Amino acid sequence: MSKRKPHAGDCPCGSGQAYLSCCGRYHAGQLAPDAEALMRSRYSAYVLGLEAYLLASWAPETRPASLDVADDASIKWLRLEVAGHFPAGDRAEVAFTAFYKVGGKAERLTERSRFRRDPQAGWLYINGDLDAPDSGH
Repeated sequence: MSKRKPHAGDCPCGSGQAYLSCCGRYHAGQLAPDAEALMRSRYSAYVLGLEAYLLASWAPETRPASLDVADDASIKWLRLEVAGHFPAGDRAEVAFTAFYKVGGKAERLTERSRFRRDPQAGWLYINGDLDAPDSGH
């Protein structure tokens, strides 16, 4: 079940675009054109509680069996800041910080995520390093 219903308003990823023309199209089945778009759509999926999308966009070799996103109702996602997108052919990394509140306390998650492009599935999240530096290689 979604925490928030998708709507025609601004996309949760902070792109400034409408949800339906931004992450909403990827949630509806269109493949993300690059790793940054996939990362943004995954952030929006966390905001909206779209566990099936999160699992489908995760590389099978590192994907957990479940995420229990619905159990994270105490988390209120506030905003996303992308620090950098580092493409390298069929691999890429994206550095970002996600701001949220848990029990009224402000928190942040800083990660440098790794992605790979699959010929059939498009870009997939592999894993990431938490609190990684935001600069390039």
